Amino acid sequence: MSADAPDSPAQPPQNPALPLGPALCYAAVALAVGLTQGLGQGMLLSNLGAIAGDLGITRAQSSWLLVCYMVPRAALPLLLMKMRTQFGLRRFAEISIALYMVVAFAAIYANDFRSALILQTLSGAAAAPLSTLTFLYMMEPLSPQWRLRLGLPVVMTIILSGTPLARIISPELIGDGSILSLHLVTLAMSMVSLGLVYLIPVRPVPRAKVIQRLDFVSFGLIATGFTALTSAFVMGPIYNWTDAPGIGIALAVTVATLATAAIIELNRKDPLLDIRWLTSPAILHLTATLFLFRLILSEQSSGAPGLFTVLGLAPSQMTTLFTLIFLGGIAGGLACIAWIRPQRVPQFHLAALILIMVGAYMDSFASLNTRPEQMYLSQTLIAMASLLFMPPAMITGLMAALAKGPQYLLNFIIVFISTQSLGAVIGSGLFTTFINNRQTLHLQYLSEQLRLTDPQVAQTLQSSSARLVTMIADPAQRQAQAVMGVAQQASQQAYIMAYNDAYFLIFIVAALAAAALLIHRLRDGLAHRMAARATAAQTDALT
Repeated sequence: MSADAPDSPAQPPQNPALPLGPALCYAAVALAVGLTQGLGQGMLLSNLGAIAGDLGITRAQSSWLLVCYMVPRAALPLLLMKMRTQFGLRRFAEISIALYMVVAFAAIYANDFRSALILQTLSGAAAAPLSTLTFLYMMEPLSPQWRLRLGLPVVMTIILSGTPLARIISPELIGDGSILSLHLVTLAMSMVSLGLVYLIPVRPVPRAKVIQRLDFVSFGLIATGFTALTSAFVMGPIYNWTDAPGIGIALAVTVATLATAAIIELNRKDPLLDIRWLTSPAILHLTATLFLFRLILSEQSSGAPGLFTVLGLAPSQMTTLFTLIFLGGIAGGLACIAWIRPQRVPQFHLAALILIMVGAYMDSFASLNTRPEQMYLSQTLIAMASLLFMPPAMITGLMAALAKGPQYLLNFIIVFISTQSLGAVIGSGLFTTFINNRQTLHLQYLSEQLRLTDPQVAQTLQSSSARLVTMIADPAQRQAQAVMGVAQQASQQAYIMAYNDAYFLIFIVAALAAAALLIHRLRDGLAHRMAARATAAQTDALT
């Protein structure tokens, strides 16, 4: 531990609620900052193929851009807890957004893979505090009761809207194949956010010297573990996990570094992370619930775009679908504002799981003829479910944090953002791995059925070869091309069957989670009734 003991930070006073006008200004800053971060991340996720083409790299190489962005995006917020106390959040926010603006400007001139990796790392680092700033700007002007009823659903809606909104506008921005417009939009949003944060600062908190040398040791270990974990789950599905020894090494490094960091933090008086609180039963239950839901939501983030990419659809053909997803999320957020209460959290979670069950089951009947129109309703239901689940879950965590002390509020928000960033990467990696494995299995089965001696297969090859007469004169080449076309159709069909398996698995998981929730509620209800009867019996005995 550092020789110099840190000063004890003063408890931040409860800031009073602001009048409507200033409160709306704070909300506007939250909207701008949240969309700046969300659009930046969403444009990277939804346009990796276009970025790879612009840089002249393979799709596998372009995945390293995602790793470089997500690692600092997940790790750096952990330092924000003490940086806010020692330096003030406004200074840190202004520097971060200014750096984000500089990176967006430099990205316009980046034309090689190495510079793109550096810029994405800096972009992730600069974007790290933006989600936290979105929370603070939305929560600060509100009274305590409205922070949960209004602020929390609104801020979660803003944060979760970035990716679908990026998929809506990206096809128009890269209509000519150039990604320059993407960088210009990111630059413009960062400039607007910088100006707003400078004009409307967050209210200051008492400062104290709390950063110690061991904080950087722990952070270095945590950042190394996050890097290894993110690399493994991004690259694992691409290189089929066991085919690349480096993936196993990365997972081993993850366990070793995070375990070492936990040991250090457990033996510190003023740790960077309160491991004991984070491993308490209530927080572990909440973390497991959020992680399970993040896995379920990979059906929307990775499933629908992946399926339509396999079917050969262009991003411009999916804009209406993502518009409905965007609107579905807003509808879920509005429902939370109208009815959310701490005692209604289980009902919201049950409603979300039911919507996911219905949406996933509807999607599990996809075919070669499926188009976005057939998934409008199902994907809108899942988008609503995401906003019906997240704010109530956050209420549970925030109440647990406030019970521990006001200083734990920001700690929970930051840990939540970091774990959700990692959860998105892990969920996408597991979903893609499942798809790849099931596709291999289905393709093997279909290949066994495709025999040249089969009359139906022979007729298909003959008709395909006949359609190529005007293009290919050589009969042998026509036959080879026809066989290749049938093999491609079989591979495409195998992928669709794999996606159907994944959708049905998500339906089963959501159904089991809903059943477990109902059983838990029934048990709690019975326990409450029995306790009430016992209390009534004791009262009667005394009287």
